[in-house]
Amino acid sequence: MAIVVEREQPRERLHPTHAVAAIGALGWFAIIGSASLGAGAIHAAAIGVHAEHRQAVIAFTVVAAIQLGFGAVALARPGRIVLTLGALANVLFIGGWILAKTAGIGFIDGLGTAESPQAADSLAAGLALVAVLAVGAQLLSLGSLALEHSPLLTGITAILVATLALPGMLAAGSHTHAHGEGAAGHSHGATTGTGDAAAAHSHAVVPPKAYDPALPIDLGGVDGVSPQQQAKAENLLAVTLARLPKFSDPAVDESMGFVSIGDGFLGYEHYLNATNMNDDKLLDPDYPESLVFDTSVTPKKLVAAMFMMNKGDTLADVPDLGGKLTQWHVHDNLCFAGPRVAGLTNAEGDCAQGLTKGAATPMIHVWIESHPCGPFAALEGVAGGTIAEGEQRLCDHAHGA
Repeated sequence: MAIVVEREQPRERLHPTHAVAAIGALGWFAIIGSASLGAGAIHAAAIGVHAEHRQAVIAFTVVAAIQLGFGAVALARPGRIVLTLGALANVLFIGGWILAKTAGIGFIDGLGTAESPQAADSLAAGLALVAVLAVGAQLLSLGSLALEHSPLLTGITAILVATLALPGMLAAGSHTHAHGEGAAGHSHGATTGTGDAAAAHSHAVVPPKAYDPALPIDLGGVDGVSPQQQAKAENLLAVTLARLPKFSDPAVDESMGFVSIGDGFLGYEHYLNATNMNDDKLLDPDYPESLVFDTSVTPKKLVAAMFMMNKGDTLADVPDLGGKLTQWHVHDNLCFAGPRVAGLTNAEGDCAQGLTKGAATPMIHVWIESHPCGPFAALEGVAGGTIAEGEQRLCDHAHGA
C-alpha cells in the first residue's frame, strides 16, 4: 500500500508593499493616526528642552500623551464620538500654539512670552491640523471610498505624513526660546562636554543689556572678564558686523566655494568653505570657514559666522578670545555623505557604512543679528555641539537679545 504525503504549499513571502497596503486600507483612519502620532512624537521630544519649567513640562506631556493615544486609537477605526473628541483636542492644541506665538500663555510657567514659529512647533501644529481635517473628511464621508480603493497610495501618504515627525523631533531638541525678564533670554543645552541634556544657565551679575548689532558695542559688566578679553571680543564682533554681510546671498556664496551641509530643516543652515577651512587665517570675517543662515524666514537670512580652528586642533588649543564672554565647541558625532550631514554616530562613536565621521574641529559663532544668548552663542540641542569638559553651556544674559 502506497502512502501519499502531501507537501505543505510554500507560503507567500510578505512584500513591503503588502504592509503599506494594509495601512492604506484604513483610509482616512491611517491619515488621522499617522498625523496625530507624528504631532505627539514632536511634543514628546520637546519635553526635555523645557525641563526647568515644571508647568511647561506637564503641558507638553499631556499634549503628547493625548495626541499619541488618539493616534493609536484612530488606527483601530473608532466611532464618531472618539473621532470628534480627538479632533476637538487637536483644535485646542492648535489654538494654544497660535496663542503661544502671538501673545504667550501667561498661566503656564515657561510659555508666558510670545515666540516666533520654529520648525518643530510649526510641524507639530501642521500635523495636528492634518489630523483635524482628516477627521472631518471621515465624518463627512468625503473621499473614503476612493482612499479604501487605493490602499497602496493611501498607505504611502500616511507613512509620508508620519515621517514629517522626524525632522520635527530633531528640531525640538534645537528649539530656541526666550523668557521675558527685561530683554534677557536663556538657552537650553548640555551642561558638560559629555552632552548631558540638563539645562544650564550662566547668569550675569549686571542688569541685562540687550545685544543689538545696530547699537554701539559694549560687552562690559561681566564679572571675571579682563579689559583685554573684553576688547578682543568687541573687536571681533565689530569687524564681523562690518564685513560679513557681503556673504548675504547664498547663490554668490556657492560660487565662492561655500557648500550647504543640508541642515536647514533644523531652522539654521550652515555653509562650509573647504578652502577657508584649510588656510592659515583665524577669526577672519573676510575668509569665514562657515556661514550660518536662518531658514525660518524667506528668503533665508545670513545671521552669523562660524569661525573654525585648523584640522587637528582641540579645545585645549583655542585662543583666549573673550574669557567668560565666549565659548568654543566641537561636533564629534556628525556623519557626512560628501559635504552633507547624513546622520549621527552610534554608541561606539562610529558612523554607518558609507558615511564619513566629521573632524572635531573647535568652532565659535559670531552673530550679526540679535540673539537671546548673546553675540557668541552656540545653537541648542544636537546642533549645539560639545563643549570643554567641566564647562557649563554659556548663555550671556547681560548681552542677550
